[in-house]
Amino acid sequence: MTVKRMDNVGIVVEDLDAAIALFSELGLEFEGRMIVEGSWADHVVGLEGMQVDMAMMKTPDGHSRLELSKFIRPKAIQPEPKNAPSNTLGYLRVMFAVTDIKDTVARLEKHGVTLVGKLEQYEDSYLLCYLRSPEGFIIALAEELK
Repeated sequence: MTVKRMDNVGIVVEDLDAAIALFSELGLEFEGRMIVEGSWADHVVGLEGMQVDMAMMKTPDGHSRLELSKFIRPKAIQPEPKNAPSNTLGYLRVMFAVTDIKDTVARLEKHGVTLVGKLEQYEDSYLLCYLRSPEGFIIALAEELK
């Protein structure tokens, strides 16, 4: 048996409205928002009595989705350290291909993101950078060079 597709990547956030605004600025399309709770959800995630305010965002090509979740109960746990370095084990970043990386960085900085390192060119192929969101996760950007 093989994987059929990857449906989405999930990010737990403290400020759902700010996260929706950030990813909308990046170009993702807001698909909807809902409260998720109930015994079925408790059993899937392994958290008794959970309630989550969740929003789904779709990439412009329609192939990928980002699930943003704000836990109402139980409260989200803060990772240590909050702004973990890029070599931390586990999920840390999501990467997007963009058409104009400098413009994209400038627009996202208005939402509180900061460069982790600096914008760099990889050979004659890509301009790349890592951005740290106000919530601590990393958004990576890649602009393909022609």
